[in-house]
Amino acid sequence: MEMVKLTIDGQLVEVPKGTTVLEAARLTGIEIPSLCYMKDVNHPASCRVCVVEVGPRLIASCTLVAEEGMNVKTNTPKVREARKMSVELLLSNHKRECTSCLRSENCELQTVSKDLGIRELSYEGDKTEAVCDDSSWSIVRDPEKCILCGRCISTCSDIQTVHAIGWAGRGFETRVAPAFDRSLGDSVCINCGQCIMNCPVGALHERENVQDVWDALNDPDKFVIIQTAPAIRVAIGEEFGMPIGTSSTGKMVAAMRKLGFYKVFDTDFAADLTIMEEGTEFLGRLKTGENLPIMTSCCPGWIKFVEQFYPEMIDNLSTCKSPHEMEGALIKAYYRDKFGLDPEKIVVVSVMPCTAKKFSVKREMMNVNGIEDVDIVLTTRELARLIKEAGIDYMNLKDEDFDNPFGESTGAAVIFGATGGVAEAAVRTVLDIVTGKDLQDVDLTQLRGTEGIKEASLTLPDGTVLNVAIANGLGNARKVLDAQKSGEKNYHFIEVMACPGGCVTGGGQPIIDAKQQEKCDVRAMRAKAAYGEDAGKAIRKSHQNPYITKIYEEYLGEPNGHKSHELLHTHYVKRSKF
Repeated sequence: MEMVKLTIDGQLVEVPKGTTVLEAARLTGIEIPSLCYMKDVNHPASCRVCVVEVGPRLIASCTLVAEEGMNVKTNTPKVREARKMSVELLLSNHKRECTSCLRSENCELQTVSKDLGIRELSYEGDKTEAVCDDSSWSIVRDPEKCILCGRCISTCSDIQTVHAIGWAGRGFETRVAPAFDRSLGDSVCINCGQCIMNCPVGALHERENVQDVWDALNDPDKFVIIQTAPAIRVAIGEEFGMPIGTSSTGKMVAAMRKLGFYKVFDTDFAADLTIMEEGTEFLGRLKTGENLPIMTSCCPGWIKFVEQFYPEMIDNLSTCKSPHEMEGALIKAYYRDKFGLDPEKIVVVSVMPCTAKKFSVKREMMNVNGIEDVDIVLTTRELARLIKEAGIDYMNLKDEDFDNPFGESTGAAVIFGATGGVAEAAVRTVLDIVTGKDLQDVDLTQLRGTEGIKEASLTLPDGTVLNVAIANGLGNARKVLDAQKSGEKNYHFIEVMACPGGCVTGGGQPIIDAKQQEKCDVRAMRAKAAYGEDAGKAIRKSHQNPYITKIYEEYLGEPNGHKSHELLHTHYVKRSKF
């Protein structure tokens, strides 16, 4: 590898050719502030916060390629003054309500302002006036907080290939907006929330439902039941100071019980249920050869992506509802039939790592006889806010267990949170069913990891070869579907999670700033915690969950049977992509 030598603040540095000055500085422990730059996402050099002095010029270091003999200064009076001026100009057109902003203390603009010692603004003038767009069930867009860094646009267009938002206007009127100035709710947005995760400020955030939960908990006529997705337990601790990738399942359960919920259930139970339903559905399609490849249906962002951009492949989607919708429908029906509770008095709250599920619960097909499967969806961040508002000392809680019958799960369920986890869980059960054996080697490591596209071929006892594809993010999903449609590939099973890395880095998870993301692989760290929980489970296959066996024997009948289809399955619709 060809190397170049340069001097940064008097220190001789050697880096690979093609490295930017910003990267070179950070590799050597010299911190250059930045805002618009985000590694592997966005580097437009528009904010000018990362300028450095090279000779007589000030140049943005995020796009300046290191050259042999270059002499770079990062901390001269000229550099500091230029950076402060850039940030002050951004602040002069920013809605500065830091104490009440959702991103307070986790805002990159706030951090840079503090680090640069900005106490007052030299430039006060006209501010851009815009209406807050809360038309989406999932995402709120506040243009008055936007700093025009473009990170959300790059995320939506380049990584997710959805193109729901872009640049509009010129000069002082420049803004980020959906095409034709439509509202976000009327755009092709698939509600994944990755724009939120990469926004450095509070210009994008989830539609909040914390007060709805408080109202339900304070209603004496309501039975409020909460369930949590697999990915929540490996991330929520970060909101209370735990290291990235720490699993805190027991504390999370204890906190929710202290909040006063009638029952605390685990969506992992329904993940096991999903494997029973989807696995049976897959074996049925494999036998008939119809609607193959089967495509997973756990992720509502992915579902809307197919409905809009690949409507001709809707029939390939599994008819299974998302696990939390399954569990919501089952809770209301089960407690009605077994305990005589009025389902209209049962409030099901789902805690999801996902903003798209806020949209999915409003779909007209997500109900049974007019009763919504799930009433309220909270993100991981919102559950943390709920716990903090209640004054609960999360870090000192003693571990507690979920309630049953919908609280017992297997290792196969917890790995749903990582890309490849659904496929691995399904294969564990499918192989046992077709071989008639209890196979002991359940760690299918070839299906794990954060690569964009993973492929595997599995040979069944009768010689049938199953081709599996796992897509990491929607940009890669597009490649997989195009390859399948063109005949270049012949898959039997396709798993897609809209968010790169899967639910562990979903749009509702704790936000990690751009600099921290450069230093660690958040996706891998949270996934490792999920696989760790899997390895520690006594039962690691969905069909061996005793409560799953019992629910079929006593209530549902058989997988893909009449009652299962009534409660656990759904359909999808074609949507316009314009």
